[in-house]
Amino acid sequence: MAKDGYMAITKYLIASPTKVRPVANVIKRKECPLAMAILENMPQKGARLIRGTLKSAIANALSANNKLDEGMLYVKEIRIDEGPRLKRVWFRGRGRADTQLKRMCHITVVVDEKAGA
Repeated sequence: MAKDGYMAITKYLIASPTKVRPVANVIKRKECPLAMAILENMPQKGARLIRGTLKSAIANALSANNKLDEGMLYVKEIRIDEGPRLKRVWFRGRGRADTQLKRMCHITVVVDEKAGA
């Protein structure tokens, strides 16, 4: 993974990775204040989940290095990995049953300082 940069990971979120990835692609390589503003104005559930992880990554960066400012950071890497699946019974007509898969995802956000700063 990334040796340089400040990382935050959120695991076992009940959201499909395929629904969260398009939201993550919007903020990739954007400055952190701009990425936060974009996520706050998106209606998707994935935006709320990514926003919490991004806040944590920014807090990790600011606590590790006192010289940093939030405006100096950008989203270096963001990954949405697939987690385990919850299998639930979905009752159907005539006494039948299907399996309903509730998918989970892991969100990894890496922020780093801008090169020109």
